[in-house]
Amino acid sequence: MSTYFISGAGGQLGRAVINHLLTTFKVQPKDIIAGTRDIAKLDDLKAKGVQVRAADFEDEAGLAKALAGASHFLIISTNALGTGQREKQHLVAVAAAEKAGVGHVIYTSMPKPETSAVTFAPDHLHTEQAIAASKIPAWTILRNNWYFENLFMGLPMALKSGTQYTSAGNGKIGQIGRDDLALAAANALVNAKPAKTTYTLSGTKAYTTEEIAALVSKATGKPLAVVQVPVEGLIQGMTSHGVPEGMAKMIASFDVNTAQGGLEGDAKDFTALTGKQPGSFEDWLKNNAAAFTA
Repeated sequence: MSTYFISGAGGQLGRAVINHLLTTFKVQPKDIIAGTRDIAKLDDLKAKGVQVRAADFEDEAGLAKALAGASHFLIISTNALGTGQREKQHLVAVAAAEKAGVGHVIYTSMPKPETSAVTFAPDHLHTEQAIAASKIPAWTILRNNWYFENLFMGLPMALKSGTQYTSAGNGKIGQIGRDDLALAAANALVNAKPAKTTYTLSGTKAYTTEEIAALVSKATGKPLAVVQVPVEGLIQGMTSHGVPEGMAKMIASFDVNTAQGGLEGDAKDFTALTGKQPGSFEDWLKNNAAAFTA
């Protein structure tokens, strides 16, 4: 019998994965373990019969205990960006999985971490390497491209000003919806593929910053001009508006990576894993356009 442990179960991706396990794959609630630092936030899942356990990626022994009985473990990368703790947390999770005798680990990584200019790419690369070097019998690496939903972080403000500043040049991003990535993760859990496999999960089409801005502008009815600036200018512009320098450099690294082709991709691996095509950006935008101007 398979039992599925989902880390970060209180987050949006974790909850979406559990939803797909319950509704798409009809997994029995008792066979799902929702792991989180704050179990009080998962009372609704507990009420459905899902097992809820405290899971702390800074406590290897405690996490290994929480993993008891789990055959599959989805490690959702943590949100400790820029703290220096993220890689340590991930390595604790890998070690705990090995100690607990988990048979299959799935990890949410990012595209091309070996060459990516993104400042936190080493966190992903080193976690992948730790999983590969472990004694865990089977693993699946899901190199998730940028979410469509990431656009909510910067574009609403750009729409208000009418200008978006970028250093991405003509680089393209193969964005994909969060729920599709959750479906892919649920597939990886339930329909285990070859023992050690890596998938790069991208959308149906890759877009430049200008193409994304044009589509958003059309969907919202708001003008949005894209201005290309040097990376140094992008960082300076953010810090002058109160963004901490470390955060500004991290955000700017996204554009550098895009310009270098680090986020290009297609839906081939998504389809191989799920048997489906991911939803298109145009359809997602049609359903979410109002949120950009709320």
